[in-house]
Amino acid sequence: MSDFNVEKIREDFPGLSRIVNGHKISFLDSGASSQTPTQVIVEMNDIYNTHYANVHRGVYTTAQEISDQFENSRKTIANFINAKSEKEIIFTRNATESINLIARTWGDANINSGDVILLTQLEHHSNIVPWQQLAQRKGAIIKWVPIDSQARLDLSNLDELLKGVKIFAFTAASNVTGTITPVKTLVDLTKKAGAISIIDACQLVPHEKIDTQSLGADFIAFSGHKMLGPTGLGVLWGKQELLETMPPFLGGGSMISDVTLDGYSPADLPAKFEAGTPAFVEAVGTARAVKYLEDVGFDNIVEHEKKLGNYALEMFEDRFKDSVIVYGPKTMEDRLAVFSFSVKGIHPHDVSQLLDEYGVCVRAGHHCAKPLMRELSADGQKGIGATSRASVYLYNNEEDINSLGKALEQAIAFFC
Repeated sequence: MSDFNVEKIREDFPGLSRIVNGHKISFLDSGASSQTPTQVIVEMNDIYNTHYANVHRGVYTTAQEISDQFENSRKTIANFINAKSEKEIIFTRNATESINLIARTWGDANINSGDVILLTQLEHHSNIVPWQQLAQRKGAIIKWVPIDSQARLDLSNLDELLKGVKIFAFTAASNVTGTITPVKTLVDLTKKAGAISIIDACQLVPHEKIDTQSLGADFIAFSGHKMLGPTGLGVLWGKQELLETMPPFLGGGSMISDVTLDGYSPADLPAKFEAGTPAFVEAVGTARAVKYLEDVGFDNIVEHEKKLGNYALEMFEDRFKDSVIVYGPKTMEDRLAVFSFSVKGIHPHDVSQLLDEYGVCVRAGHHCAKPLMRELSADGQKGIGATSRASVYLYNNEEDINSLGKALEQAIAFFC
């Protein structure tokens, strides 16, 4: 990590300079949305200030400039995940829409009554509800890969579970426990079973490099706002041969090659799935965020976050062993630095509010993963309603973890 300087990196994030309730902010909620560096903000502001126009609709200079910049952003993101072609990159509003797109197009066209959809107990609601809706529409059956006591996937019965499966949709990393799943193994077994694999990569893409061609998956979804980019931009990558067979998701402008009084014919990829005015400023911002991450280097990011993750795990173990339950794998070997925890005797929302008094930002709630919450155990009882969650990113440092520890001590002293 010779080129990695976290204090220098922090200077790029204006949000980290805030003082909240008299304390320097410790932003530990990047799992929800990351902070945005100045470089991304400047890139997006430049569009609004100097060459803002709608894309693919004008032949004048400004329109051509932003249209080229928009499509270059698609190429940047395609290269980022090593897609075979930029035609495989579909811009959506968010990863939730990306997954719904698959369910409503490929799913409606290929799933029939009695077919099996396989999910895991680690999933975010965005990778559960669209498949439940598909199952309701088509009479399909949903099965589940269970988790073990450390919230890792229990793959002991996976071969049996994959029998007859048409879709296996799974997360690359849990937004609750930080568990990193064995993505390549799951994709290979899915392919062997004759099913398609769909990866919710929202939590992993910001932290580790993903190579679509090496993985061999069929679809991958992620969002810009968790990887230093703006809100409002999701990415769906799909194999071109699959995308070409799928009907359009939404109808309207841009997604057609022709419209008559009797019907329409869809445009070629990727426009076929991008009805209406796209989030072109957000696409440019996300591409700039990709460049920022690549300039820092993913090897550096992984090493830094694992170091901070170990520091946090040691803190929880040394100072809060009897008062705080941390969910998920016990080591950083197969997890991200995402820590959902319960403070005994204190509701997670109360914990979060009191931590905010010390400038520490953590999330509290069920994290859009209620089925997983019902599988986690606290004090020997299975099922919890909510947790507090601290999630680390490249701009965090040991001081942030120390601030979390000090604020937790104050919360425990106050309530207990």
